[in-house]
Amino acid sequence: MPLLKDAMPLIKETHPPPQAPLPWILPSLFAAFNVVLLVVFSGLFFAFPCRWLAQNGEWAFPLVTGLLCVLTIFSLVSLNFSDPGILHQGSNEQGPMVVHVVWVNHRAFRLQWCRKCCFHRPPRTYHCPWCNICVEDFDHHCKWVNNCIGHRNFRFFMLLVLSLCLYSGAMLVTCLIFLVRTTHLPFSMDKAIAILVAVPAASFLVPLFLLLLIQAMSVSAAERSYEGKCRYLQGYNPFDHGCANNWYLTICAPLGPNSTQAQCCPCCGTAPDEALSAARPFTPSDVRSPCT
Repeated sequence: MPLLKDAMPLIKETHPPPQAPLPWILPSLFAAFNVVLLVVFSGLFFAFPCRWLAQNGEWAFPLVTGLLCVLTIFSLVSLNFSDPGILHQGSNEQGPMVVHVVWVNHRAFRLQWCRKCCFHRPPRTYHCPWCNICVEDFDHHCKWVNNCIGHRNFRFFMLLVLSLCLYSGAMLVTCLIFLVRTTHLPFSMDKAIAILVAVPAASFLVPLFLLLLIQAMSVSAAERSYEGKCRYLQGYNPFDHGCANNWYLTICAPLGPNSTQAQCCPCCGTAPDEALSAARPFTPSDVRSPCT
């Protein structure tokens, strides 16, 4: 291990605010309710305004919205059941008193000891109080799907936000066009359902677009939602590889092996360098193992 006096001061990362754990049934029911709500509104949308447009030769609207609906439900269900990047649990024999340091692009990070999982957490790995797990490259805990967003499912999260934006916009446009095309007709169930669907679609469109914009800016800067103003940056983000490389590492790069199945280092409990995926905001070549 390099001498700390020859390096920059050790960096202690920020932690998400502590939260009291909730009974698992409540957030699970809320996530299931969101899926049911999406399916119900989609069913009403396709059964009434979309059906009328299709019967009158406007097939483009049901085809486009149908594809977006399938993509949205797929990404939502996939995110619900995805692995966010759960790291293995260690044992008390590894010892919380031993100091371990890793280097990320010439910055020293002291590995924090997780009292729940009993191992030294790699950089940007945090223990989620809601799920009671340590998540690799933790971004945030999404209560809408009752799952953490981390290294292994961040792509599903971005796909869900993008598909929800497109689907909400397509539903809103379709309902408005239907109402315009039927202005000469008396008020009917089709019009009532179109208004019922258009109102929540318009309400969610702006927040979803802002969320997508914020996440895109975070990916471009290699930042995480829980970090806020990163105190450890000091004018330089060691996890930043440039805008294009950040997007590649986050969206396109291989995820690497599942850390829950990787053998841990016997002396500190951290995953070996090869278990640290290249898709993270730093690569194995940037990290000096605390065991060497």
